[in-house]
Amino acid sequence: MYKVLTVKDLESGYGSMQVLWKPSLQVKEGTITSLLGPNGVGKSTLLVTVFGSIEPWNGRIYFGDQDVTNLPSHKKVEMGLALAPEGKHLFPKMSVYENLSMGAYRKKALAHKEESLKLVYTLFPRLKERKNQMAGSMSGGEQQMLTIGRALMTKPRLIMLDEPSQGLAPKLVGEVFETIKKMKEEIGLTILLVEQNASASLDAADYVYIMHEGLIKAEGKPEEIKGSPEIREAYLGM
Repeated sequence: MYKVLTVKDLESGYGSMQVLWKPSLQVKEGTITSLLGPNGVGKSTLLVTVFGSIEPWNGRIYFGDQDVTNLPSHKKVEMGLALAPEGKHLFPKMSVYENLSMGAYRKKALAHKEESLKLVYTLFPRLKERKNQMAGSMSGGEQQMLTIGRALMTKPRLIMLDEPSQGLAPKLVGEVFETIKKMKEEIGLTILLVEQNASASLDAADYVYIMHEGLIKAEGKPEEIKGSPEIREAYLGM
């Protein structure tokens, strides 16, 4: 199966503080790959380093066959890489529709804007209902949907989702994960998912990496991870 993303021995951090200590992983086309582990172990840092928001210190990042290690974020977006970051990062005083439109800024995305909008509204009917509402006045769950929707407007090949269920009520967590599965099954999107909710992630994933202290400590199919009491107790608190 074609590898959309390959990360090799990645090192990065903030200032002089090293957070990533050479984790390596692969994301195969048309799959959901989950990156699990406790809070503060470097999962989000890995995503923002791959995306280009912070510069890698060492290691390589490949998008398809291309080395994109030091490419800026906007170039990666043009190639089809999208990030739906933790903490929403919306334009609160702009409407839902205007926030979504901001996602379709690159040429290829602009050409398919109406088609992408239709897709986002199909995946998230609530965003269609609220398209004229100010983003800042929406509930946490709706803002989460809008963050994912805006990333989808870039027409990505690979979307990285950072803690999509964070702070959501259990019913909404279920809805978000149903939508993530639809993104794979109905649109054929490739997804790299960082998530605290280990059981929902394991249910959605095709392949799982466990991260701890900036390193990949274990990997395997979800059933292998579920079937290992040592891994579950040591890293997932299950």
